[in-house]
Amino acid sequence: MRLNSKPDVSPQDPRHTVKMTRTEGNVFADLGFDKQTAGNLRIRADLMIELREVIRRKGLTQAQAAKLFGVSQPRISDVQDAQVPRAQGCAGAADLVRGKIALFTIDMLVNMLARAGKKVVLQTKRKKAV
Repeated sequence: MRLNSKPDVSPQDPRHTVKMTRTEGNVFADLGFDKQTAGNLRIRADLMIELREVIRRKGLTQAQAAKLFGVSQPRISDVQDAQVPRAQGCAGAADLVRGKIALFTIDMLVNMLARAGKKVVLQTKRKKAV
């Protein structure tokens, strides 16, 4: 669920209201993308988050990360500059779609993670009956 509230009203103020909006569980679907596109974007976003975590955990410079992942330094900058939503309803998700995520395919991101010694596992789930 996503919380929307008025920032100019204190939570203790009786006029403070919180509107709860049930989400699809995918910020890209919530933004209006069709199911296939939303699923693809979510996979790419998850992989980019993991790449960022590898860079952070290892304390790599962009040059070191580029060497590890087998890409140019500007590609690492693209990974770090992309606004990847970390939670449902995250601000900046619309910028992500117009921005750097479009520069990466799922294959490229999986290959970059593999070069860093990460194993990517894909899990599919059966859709619940309605």
